[in-house]
Amino acid sequence: MSAVKRLSPPQSRKVNSLVRRECCNCDNGHCILLDDGDECVCPQLISCSLLCKWFRIAVLPLDKLLYAELFQSEDRRRCTVCGAAFASKSNSVKYCPDCRKRITRRQAAERMRKRRALVTQ
Repeated sequence: MSAVKRLSPPQSRKVNSLVRRECCNCDNGHCILLDDGDECVCPQLISCSLLCKWFRIAVLPLDKLLYAELFQSEDRRRCTVCGAAFASKSNSVKYCPDCRKRITRRQAAERMRKRRALVTQ
């Protein structure tokens, strides 16, 4: 994790929004850690790579999908329906969030159909 990671433009936008929302050291675009009397612009906001160690350790893991995308951790899995990569929180997750809704509704409908069929016989 010590190597500097280059970010694509979409990743950079996600990182910048995460810095502004969640980083406790970012105050209106200025870094409190680097403040030595003069306001210093947050280096993470103006670069296209992961520079800030605090951000990598404390803030980036809050966005599991972005973290998995940048560091290719084991948290990243493939959906069995569409094949899209997604971050999972447990071992039993098989579907991405988009497919999970459809699959759950379809399984519930099938379960209720079987249940009603037993009552009418």
